[in-house]
Amino acid sequence: MRSSPFHRLWARRIGWLVLIWMASVTALAIVAAGVRMLMNLAGMTT
Repeated sequence: MRSSPFHRLWARRIGWLVLIWMASVTALAIVAAGVRMLMNLAGMTT
């Protein structure tokens, strides 16, 4: 079996990767909702 510090290092790296990805997706969703709200306020509805 491999050493546990190696596995902990990879788990931490993957955890940060997932956290940064989730934060970027959330930020993009917030910006998209804001743009959509501004477009609705300007009368540009579908």
